[in-house]
Amino acid sequence: MKPELTIQLMDTHAGGDVSRIVTGGIDLLPGDTVRAQMEYLRDDADGLRKLLLEEPYGIPEMSVDLLVPATDPRAAAGYIIMEVMGYPIYSGSNTICTATAVLEAGIVPKQEGKQNFMLESPAGLVQIEATVHEGVVEAITCEGLPSYIHTYKASIEVPSVGTVTYSVAYSGGFYALVDAKELGFDLTLDEERKLAETAHAIVEAIQAERGFSHYTLGDVGPLPFLHFMGPEEQVAEGYYRSRSATYVHPGVICRSTTGTGTSARLALMNHEGRIRPGDKLETVSLRETGFIGEFTSVETEGEYQVVKNSITGKGYVIARSDIVVNCDDPMVECDGLHHILSARHKGDIKPTS
Repeated sequence: MKPELTIQLMDTHAGGDVSRIVTGGIDLLPGDTVRAQMEYLRDDADGLRKLLLEEPYGIPEMSVDLLVPATDPRAAAGYIIMEVMGYPIYSGSNTICTATAVLEAGIVPKQEGKQNFMLESPAGLVQIEATVHEGVVEAITCEGLPSYIHTYKASIEVPSVGTVTYSVAYSGGFYALVDAKELGFDLTLDEERKLAETAHAIVEAIQAERGFSHYTLGDVGPLPFLHFMGPEEQVAEGYYRSRSATYVHPGVICRSTTGTGTSARLALMNHEGRIRPGDKLETVSLRETGFIGEFTSVETEGEYQVVKNSITGKGYVIARSDIVVNCDDPMVECDGLHHILSARHKGDIKPTS
């Protein structure tokens, strides 16, 4: 009799973006860093990502975060982010969801009030501040990646759209930033499909025309993301609010405004001299959810002003489940997967003391 192959999941969401946290059922991965383990998954075991984001188990709008033991002793756990477009080294919404999950799973014991711990992402260590009230995780604040403006107010001719003015920020991936009003959008839910179509056309045009290189990472691939910016409203001293929408893949507008999209906005506001350290920007999604980005400091790296920032949001647990992986099912593709599925243990991440 064949052993039953199962994967343990905790489904969560932050701002509407669903992150499936894999808590068990996967063998330990080779690699002496979480980044190296991510690269192993990407190159040799991409079946896990496809399994959990495609039919019959998932949909492309989801993300997957695989919990792995941290390789840095300062971190409580490691995590590898998987999305429909591949393996981003960092994501704000995924980090908020993962931090919530490690608290809810007891990997990091909850402490009433504010508590701090670290996670290890493929981008490196991430400082987490959790706010817990009566046992409920009310908020997670995580570091955003240092962000900067690579290109300011370029223009491009886009078929079926016309002339588009855009800036490009790096905040964990390269983002095209465009003014929603200039393109005729109010950033309401009924515009979601048209936003995705317009963003896809702009991203394809930019990809065909040029590439972008990070000042230390070098070539990180073609520009994948686009962020629609609504008008900014100052609601208090040092506090701004703006409607936003982030495109990540053909047909996919994120339910949330995304942490990296919010970080990119902070970089643009700094570039234009409209924000100071300590100021905050609340981005509001098509579904009226939001993240709060705080501009913490700025450093000069060569020709770039690099913005350090944090992102605050709330993660919700929406399901705990075991899924059964049946490789005889014609809907299930186990190539690139079976060698990391474990029939011997339920998980390797243990609570910290």
